Amino acid sequence: MITPPGSTIGIVGGGQLGRMLARAASHMGYKTHIYTPEKDSPASHVATKTTVGAYQDTAELRAFGQSVDIVTFEFENIPAETLEMLDYLVSVRPKPGVLFTTRHRLREKEFITAQGIKTAPFAAVHNETELHAAVKKLGVPCVLKTTELGYDGKGQVVIREASEAVKAWAQLGKTECVLEGFISFSAEASVIVARSTTGEMRCYPLVENQHRDHILHRTIAPAPFIDTYQEQAVHIAKTLAEALDVVGLLAVELFVTPDGLIVNELAPRPHNSGHWTIEGSPTSQFEQHIRAICGWALGDTRARSQCEMINLLGDEWQQWEHYAKQPQAHVHLYGKTESRPGRKMGHVTIVKG
Repeated sequence: MITPPGSTIGIVGGGQLGRMLARAASHMGYKTHIYTPEKDSPASHVATKTTVGAYQDTAELRAFGQSVDIVTFEFENIPAETLEMLDYLVSVRPKPGVLFTTRHRLREKEFITAQGIKTAPFAAVHNETELHAAVKKLGVPCVLKTTELGYDGKGQVVIREASEAVKAWAQLGKTECVLEGFISFSAEASVIVARSTTGEMRCYPLVENQHRDHILHRTIAPAPFIDTYQEQAVHIAKTLAEALDVVGLLAVELFVTPDGLIVNELAPRPHNSGHWTIEGSPTSQFEQHIRAICGWALGDTRARSQCEMINLLGDEWQQWEHYAKQPQAHVHLYGKTESRPGRKMGHVTIVKG
């Protein structure tokens, strides 16, 4: 069943992904209502309506849920209880169970391996005994990560000697963690798959991602190695989206290794590495997400031409003027008033040819 234009889409989270989702929804004839704890959020600048409230505020959440026709979310660090409550009132897409799996690094890795798909070797860490056993099993160097609330390099510490393990765990608050073994890879990549309410699926081309200080710096689309790995990337993405019963987008972050692709992380939402699709594909990832959750046929995911997306981080956002002088460059600024190191202030997509 198609959610008709004129309906209101609720978006949980007020960041730049919510902002770009709201713009795409408006273009398709939908109203949007943002729910966020943040005042003056990027998404609120373009949405039809915004509610500023805590994710644990049941009264505000109930009012929000009753005011919209469908709900989606723009990032993972939302309490599972928030989406579960909303799902009693209105359809949440993707379902809360998808977020329950993907926001928790250990559950996510166990899910991926259960589908017969490779990920980096890992072990659960709940106490010091498990920590020492995990380091002995996986060897060093390795990386210790919190199971929740980690993104853009946050919530993780590299362990280069076994003697550093206890200190690393203490740095992370001695909380539940997952230890990952290092793997040898030649590049980082990602693929985004859309899955609709009917089960239709479409994948965007595989892209190469280059990071600085664990934060995405540049995406090259399509990836220079797409001919070698696209078929495997599509298989991985579709297998995981089907198994998770995703409705919307699923971004799959990957390592390129001599033995093929290895999954790093999943994100059930639009993804930074998909921003190039706004200018570089007939259907942007944001329009595609709205199409998927509203029951529309999925759009064309081909790349129109070679593209390069560059994040504008911290004070680098002031480089917009440099890019504004280039006719092939498309500048997107997110309306954030405070810049700080590593904060995503905007992005630029350069369409080549």
